[in-house]
Amino acid sequence: MGMRDRLRSFFRLFLLFTVLVAVALVSAITTIRLTIHGRQANMPKLVGVSLESAQRLTAYLGLELKVEDKLYSAQYPANTIAQQMPPPGTRMKMGQHVHVLVSLGPPQVTVPNMVGDSVRAARINAMQRGLTVAEAAVVPWPGDPDQVVAQDPPPATTELRTPTVNLLISGGDEPAAYLCPRFVGQPINEVRRILEKNGFKVGEVAPLATDSGSQGVILTQSPPPGGKIGSDAVFSFQVTK
Repeated sequence: MGMRDRLRSFFRLFLLFTVLVAVALVSAITTIRLTIHGRQANMPKLVGVSLESAQRLTAYLGLELKVEDKLYSAQYPANTIAQQMPPPGTRMKMGQHVHVLVSLGPPQVTVPNMVGDSVRAARINAMQRGLTVAEAAVVPWPGDPDQVVAQDPPPATTELRTPTVNLLISGGDEPAAYLCPRFVGQPINEVRRILEKNGFKVGEVAPLATDSGSQGVILTQSPPPGGKIGSDAVFSFQVTK
């Protein structure tokens, strides 16, 4: 076989191999697309469906159902889906989450008056009525600490969206606050005497070399002048050396 015939044979084999590779690549891409398309589904309508049925349906479609919260609803019976996200008809891929709110049925509870109760008593009171304390924020308030001073929803409320109550708790009287005076330029010994006489503490006093002939004069202070300080404030200074 001549050289020319050998080249023609080699070229034919190479062309055949290239065509086979191209066909295999197109086939693979088509298979992947069909597989991905086959793993997609339209989001069904879950609102009004029982939670158990919704869980079975989403599991069958390869979706994950997540109950975000439970709420009272006069429209939907207890333990049925009241709201869903995404909405029906949305194209979903396998493994995506479906977020739902589950109905507790019509509210059958009256919010008790918790103002004046301790936090512990308020929590027990709420639990006995099928309620939970969602948030309990502590704020400075005149009187004894650890007492409920306000609540939301207010007492005697019957129209509830969720079985939760938020409380405002007294943290006791607000600590005394003072306006920090300016001590820069004053002798450190005199300032220390005034601060300690009034119950404040003096921390670090760092000497700093300057061209000034006077020693022990305050150059900088912390806390800074004009800021609010409490009775537990600790002062530190830089003074002339």
